[in-house]
Amino acid sequence: MKTVINVRLLGYGGLLALGLIAPFFVYPIFLMQALCFALFACSFNLLLGYTGLLSFGHAAFFATAAYTTGYLVKMMGFGPAAGIFAGTVAAVVMGSVFGMLVIRRQGIYFAMITLALAQLVYFFFLQSSFTGGEDGIQGIPRGHLLWVINLGDDRKLYYFVLALFLFGFVVIHRTIHSPFGQVLKAIRENEPRALSLGYDVNKYKLQAFVISAALTGLAGATYAIGFTFVTLTSADWHTSGEVVLMTLLGGMGTVFGPIVGAFAVVTLQSQLADKVGSLVTVIMGAMFMVCVLSFRNGIVGETVGLYHRIVGKRPD
Repeated sequence: MKTVINVRLLGYGGLLALGLIAPFFVYPIFLMQALCFALFACSFNLLLGYTGLLSFGHAAFFATAAYTTGYLVKMMGFGPAAGIFAGTVAAVVMGSVFGMLVIRRQGIYFAMITLALAQLVYFFFLQSSFTGGEDGIQGIPRGHLLWVINLGDDRKLYYFVLALFLFGFVVIHRTIHSPFGQVLKAIRENEPRALSLGYDVNKYKLQAFVISAALTGLAGATYAIGFTFVTLTSADWHTSGEVVLMTLLGGMGTVFGPIVGAFAVVTLQSQLADKVGSLVTVIMGAMFMVCVLSFRNGIVGETVGLYHRIVGKRPD
């Protein structure tokens, strides 16, 4: 057991070291985009992979936090930290309201209601004057963190985004390995049995929904600061679909799967956008089909399964 723990800690340490040196070798803006979507995917995975709830409307929380942060920072003079905090709170409020509306539904009904609510949010942002309509909010100032650290420097901003991502990842990791997380897994596997054991299933699902919305909002608010603009793309249903693809591609129900999936999708999009244009959507759709049909456990899930099969075949 100690060996397994030591190997795990060594792996975490290696990934942290890689994250710290990455901006010296890779374009920081690309890394920030990947980290924001990785946090988005990890938050979504908490709901889908560990609770068994498929939401097609998570872009609503991402966009709400981004618009709130962008408006407060640009129009009201908020600092980046205060703006991100306010955007996350806005996502929590929306997640609480939406959660109370949808949590009693299951399966396709749950998915369709979340999609419908997200589309309402999309058209609200489209028609509202404070969002800039189709133009969005442009030129959001990055400002200074604690009045000292200039986030206009891409590398300094990257480390700020990395710190927020690590915070979100630790929250998710602690959640899924806590007694609360074990109840969520029980609900995913057999909700009637969890209910028969005396658990308030709807309360647990609502709490998971709100936590997922909060961390999705953190990702959206960070995205607004990092890229200095927010557009309707953040609220579009395509964004909700992309995070589903990231989660399934990397490995639903695994800790690192959504991160791997997010980096893979963002990398493909950045590399293929200039070469194939709008066909990148077709390629993403084909990837989704291959993932569902060929390796349902995703990249990380299949890799872990292969490792266990190899180790299991070794003689004692």
